[in-house]
Amino acid sequence: MSDDLLPREDDTGFDRVLAFTVPSRHARGRVVRLGPVLETVLSAHSYPKAVKHVLAEALVLTALMGSLLKEEGAQLTFQAQAEGGAVDLLVCDYRGGELRGYLRHDPVLAEKLEEDCSLETIFGKGYLAITFDLDVSNERYQGVVPLEGASLAEACQSYFAQSEQVPTVIRIAVRSNGPRCVAGGLLVQHFPDGEEGKERLHVKEQHPDWEHVSIMAGSVQAGELVDPVLNLEQLVWRLFHEEDVIRVEPLAPLTRGCRCSVEYYQNILGRFPETERADMRDETGMVPVDCAFCSKILHVPV
Repeated sequence: MSDDLLPREDDTGFDRVLAFTVPSRHARGRVVRLGPVLETVLSAHSYPKAVKHVLAEALVLTALMGSLLKEEGAQLTFQAQAEGGAVDLLVCDYRGGELRGYLRHDPVLAEKLEEDCSLETIFGKGYLAITFDLDVSNERYQGVVPLEGASLAEACQSYFAQSEQVPTVIRIAVRSNGPRCVAGGLLVQHFPDGEEGKERLHVKEQHPDWEHVSIMAGSVQAGELVDPVLNLEQLVWRLFHEEDVIRVEPLAPLTRGCRCSVEYYQNILGRFPETERADMRDETGMVPVDCAFCSKILHVPV
């Protein structure tokens, strides 16, 4: 793959999410393309190529689903836990356009992975938990599905089908060349009941509007999702240009957001009894904290 298909720091087509609706088909969607933000997250650890692709896919999914949140301060957490495979923990989250992610793996097993292997090969047996935390209303809800299928995207489609009963198509693509990496994704859904001012709509997989939209969405090619020459608006138009109306809305730019700070960890450590904090302190009287997301080591006075 040539370098001209990979992101540059001045690229404007990367690290953004585009929301869109196809009103006549009762459909909504998100399309995302990650570049420099993705590279920054991946650079925190030395990941083998196949494992890097798994984390890149998870970050795209987190951005797609997180951008569906409308409430200010709301957060989506995407977490996979497993045993018996090369990866036993994967955590990503999205809040207000900020993305972060981390993956824990067995280096020996991970080096043996192919790029396009099944979830069972990567994770062994485990589950995927998708958690929505709504800050303003102080509500939390979570869906859990098995880590089964060919990809994390398939597992997320199962989540929407089982936990939210919303027909959903998700497509993800990841391409890398050495340390450089780009990833893109498309999520299209049937409207939930009553959304967009419609009469109550019973979403069904066999609904003719959904059958049409899902075929169009499913026709997207991996190369289109990661092509920096094809901007997100053009991609949506290419898929749905035969429809009478397509509404698009650029959302806030994506950034790498790690919330580790001395103040943050002081607040957490302050909840521990003094006897436990005393055991955590080093010879300088500080508590060293290693942030798995960004690899910073902070020395926290408590």
